[in-house]
Amino acid sequence: MSNILLGAHMSISGSIDQSVDRAKDLGCTTFQIFTGNPRGWDINTLNDDITKLFIEKIKKNNYNKIVTHMPYLPNLATSNDIIFNKSVKTLKNELIKCDKLTIPYLVTHLGSHLGKGIEFGIENVTKALRLTLEEVNNNVKILLENMAGTKNSVGSKFENIIKIIDGVDNQDKLGVCFDTCHAFAAGYELRNLEGIDNTLKNFDETIGINKLKVIHLNDSMGEFNCNRDRHQHIGLGYIGKNGFKTFVNDSRIKHLPMILETPINNERDDVGNLLEIKTYLNEK
Repeated sequence: MSNILLGAHMSISGSIDQSVDRAKDLGCTTFQIFTGNPRGWDINTLNDDITKLFIEKIKKNNYNKIVTHMPYLPNLATSNDIIFNKSVKTLKNELIKCDKLTIPYLVTHLGSHLGKGIEFGIENVTKALRLTLEEVNNNVKILLENMAGTKNSVGSKFENIIKIIDGVDNQDKLGVCFDTCHAFAAGYELRNLEGIDNTLKNFDETIGINKLKVIHLNDSMGEFNCNRDRHQHIGLGYIGKNGFKTFVNDSRIKHLPMILETPINNERDDVGNLLEIKTYLNEK
């Protein structure tokens, strides 16, 4: 288990360095955070002392592959010029903050084309990434997250994602975050060995498995190919225990940071979901 990078999304309540303490308390070997308010547009800056403390804590606890997630409001695929420009500004700011915090990965949703069509959305996301990477050049990779296929969303199909990547010059700055719930909801089979093998082969042939950097481990409240983004506790959704037991032990992804974004409610919390995954990883 010591080599497995397994964690959950941690709160930064109080100060961002406290996320490290929370991750350590849960026994996480990796974790994900927001760098600020996930539901706001504020371009907040990092306090130098807190940043230094955060870096000291991650070094002390050997957290080498931490993940940051973009806030919810930005929409890189939007046809609204004001929102598009604010979204690009936020993406640039998050890249800079990640670099200061020595966080290697920034995950972003690709957004909604708002009825303008998938090709329009792909073009806008590509443009947003170009504008961002022309101005910000550091050691952080932007990870494009596959989506569930909800109405007007961009990035539910692997073909959409590679089209965006291919449209950007400095592709070494881009990677992919694979969300299990989103993939399953978008029609990629994850319930059995054959389905998982076909899905990962499809990913490799379309995008390249070397581009896969982070896994979001989420079961699905929705049925296969439902196009609904509804996360469920591990093993209690439609992907199920057998699917996750097979998936997390696949040699193609087992070395990657695996982050839980599962619900926290009376049924189960992060501790329960982490323990559930650990029982799967212990099985041969």
